[in-house]
Amino acid sequence: MQPGAAAEPLQYAVPGTGGVGVLQATAAIEQMLLGGFDPEAAPARSAVPVPAGELLMMPAAAGPYAGVKIAGVAPANPARGLPRITGSYLLLDGPTLQPVALLDGAALTALRTPAVTAVALRRVAVPEAAHLVLFGAGPQAYGHLDALLAIRPLTRLTVVARSAGPAEALAGYARERGLAASVGAPEAVADADVVVCCTTARTPLFDGALVPAHAAVAAVGSHEPDAREVDEMLVGRAELYVEARAVAAREAGDLIMAGVAGRQVWNLAELVRGDVLVPEGRPRFFKSVGMAWEDLAVAAEVYETGR
Repeated sequence: MQPGAAAEPLQYAVPGTGGVGVLQATAAIEQMLLGGFDPEAAPARSAVPVPAGELLMMPAAAGPYAGVKIAGVAPANPARGLPRITGSYLLLDGPTLQPVALLDGAALTALRTPAVTAVALRRVAVPEAAHLVLFGAGPQAYGHLDALLAIRPLTRLTVVARSAGPAEALAGYARERGLAASVGAPEAVADADVVVCCTTARTPLFDGALVPAHAAVAAVGSHEPDAREVDEMLVGRAELYVEARAVAAREAGDLIMAGVAGRQVWNLAELVRGDVLVPEGRPRFFKSVGMAWEDLAVAAEVYETGR
């Protein structure tokens, strides 16, 4: 859609993500950043506690589109056989703010989160990365496995999860994808090339001293300042990357609780544009809390593909 053109009326509600895959979503996020978008200036997420959990509102605007995601985080839902993350995404024409599409917010989140991780790990994980240690066995774990398979030559997966059944199911899925996969313990990070944490944990999942110096670690499970998936040992050893420094200072418990004041922390735009240090000889840690501009980039891609 050309800037200033009249908006078409709301056309459809998308139950999933319209056939857009993780590489297409990754490219959409990269293109927004390469186009000059500054994640440090993005609007803040608003969160409202409710009896069932938390309601989040995430607005963003860039280029020809604007949009807002209204998401629910309902911790009791999995026990009911329902998704923990719920919600909808309303995509708007940027110049007129007329609605053009309504998307499934949970499906959008399930796609954009691993896509963001892929954007970062494509640049900080060693090219020959073969062994992925994956904490968690929910939808984000499956999405991250697919995303990492798309950008690195993985041959081996170790799943670390609280429940044996879901962990084995994820390992079985990985075997179908051609990986040597098993269920393991946190100590498996000592032999990892890539570690991804997508859990609801509020305390560290593993000993950061065990992570090899060449490894890349991503944590995506929390956007709360008092929750973390990695410990201060890993944070202290690692080169640090975030989506935006401003939002990480408010929401990234992994960094806040480790005390990173005065440390150099790179943002995703700097990483994508090649303006950052990606050192050898120390781990690289990417902390994601999820931002509204990422949803907008992927929602716009879904809409354009559907058109």
